[in-house]
Amino acid sequence: MRTGARIHHDFAAYARACWPRLLLTALKLTGDLAEADDLARRTLARVYARWRRVPRNDVDFHVRRHLVRSWLRRPWPLGRRADRQRAVLVLRYGEGLPDAQIGQLLGISTGAVRHVARRGVKAAGGDEQRLRAACAAAAGDVVPGPVPLAAVTVRGRALRRRRAAVAAAGCAAVLAAGGFVAAGLVGGAGSGSSSGTVAGRDAGSVRIVAPGERVQAAPGVEMWLTADGSHWSTPEQANQFRGLDTCPRHQPGVSVQAEPVKGGYFLSGLYYGVTGDPGRVELGTGHGQVAANVLTLAGSPGWGVWYASTPLSARDTKTLIVEGVGGVGGVGGDGGDGVRVYDAAGAVEARLRSGGWRA
Repeated sequence: MRTGARIHHDFAAYARACWPRLLLTALKLTGDLAEADDLARRTLARVYARWRRVPRNDVDFHVRRHLVRSWLRRPWPLGRRADRQRAVLVLRYGEGLPDAQIGQLLGISTGAVRHVARRGVKAAGGDEQRLRAACAAAAGDVVPGPVPLAAVTVRGRALRRRRAAVAAAGCAAVLAAGGFVAAGLVGGAGSGSSSGTVAGRDAGSVRIVAPGERVQAAPGVEMWLTADGSHWSTPEQANQFRGLDTCPRHQPGVSVQAEPVKGGYFLSGLYYGVTGDPGRVELGTGHGQVAANVLTLAGSPGWGVWYASTPLSARDTKTLIVEGVGGVGGVGGDGGDGVRVYDAAGAVEARLRSGGWRA
């Protein structure tokens, strides 16, 4: 069987199995069968568009994540707080998921899930059994029909083509900008100039990757994750590894490492001991905050890698990881801004103060 046909067959088998529960979960969220059907179709289409990259041992998590976040991003929200509260109550009392998993799906901490749930239970009169009954009643007597596979795959292929076109346009923009980078907008290692910000459409993104999935982190730099840590390859050195065995993962922390590359220094590091996926990671330089990109494995394992996709100048690198005082990892202490890991609500979960670094 050809690769494309095998992938389609693999997805089709999964879609047929998951469609009934997916539609009923969507119905609990929306309260309207037509809206639920459209939400479930859009969810499967998005999953189909990324099916090659979805880890097969964590498909349900990805599908639920797409479903809930698609509903929260819909263009006719009840209001951010009310929408999130409904999602938490449905996942907790309608789906029976633990708070930690709900936090991973929504990108918030377990404590935030419990806080939102308490508010929702109080608004419902303090009766959890009533909430469970309401979630069960929301699905009513609906008996899901067969998955609309043809419509889903057509929509999914269109999404995949659109993403490919956007990626191609982004590559063209990067190539066109190469002359400006070479002219000095991104300072060289000895120039003393500053990049100031991280350029590119992926700046500040949080991306879920499969184990071993290669990511082009910066020109000439490739990164990937495995269960025991992060790997990277630069023009100077190949297949380097940063393991988790030295990280105190029972408490939040973050590390930083700088390597010379053409155009400046490539900065990256591990974050660990956090709840769920981080909302963002920022680097404090002498010219303000710089947004970093984040890679994490599916299932929000509480650790991942951050990196700056544009090399930082020698001046900004020194400001970030050499100057100032303070300890390494954890939250609190004195010193420069360093590296900060924020949760989805904007609170600092882990901080590395200036003054501690690895070269």
